[in-house]
Amino acid sequence: MTEAPNTTQQIDARIAELGDWRGETLARMRALIHEALPDVVEMVKWGGVPVWERHGIICTGETYKDKVKLTFAKGASVEDPAGLFNASLDGNARRALDLLRDSTIDTEAFKALILAAASLNKPKTRATKG
Repeated sequence: MTEAPNTTQQIDARIAELGDWRGETLARMRALIHEALPDVVEMVKWGGVPVWERHGIICTGETYKDKVKLTFAKGASVEDPAGLFNASLDGNARRALDLLRDSTIDTEAFKALILAAASLNKPKTRATKG
């Protein structure tokens, strides 16, 4: 019986499968997420989409033909002083960052965005009976 690949292996495989600038971009953003939040949990959901969580979803990393899209679940509530969000700006909850082939990113501002998004997720606690 073959063991199913773990989440890290699944994301590594997805990056390798892309085999172009999108894979490189996704790998770079993944590394920045881990730098900002070393205890982040990686998941793979919705047919192979990488998801980064801590007490709830922080962001997802979708890839399209022309972009890598990082969608922040609670992005509309996240302070973005550097103006990194450039997609899904009209939504009530989400905001996204679309990275094109030639996109550059302020890495410190991105890591601050990750921390701000993670801070909105609160640990789940059990209600105590009185």
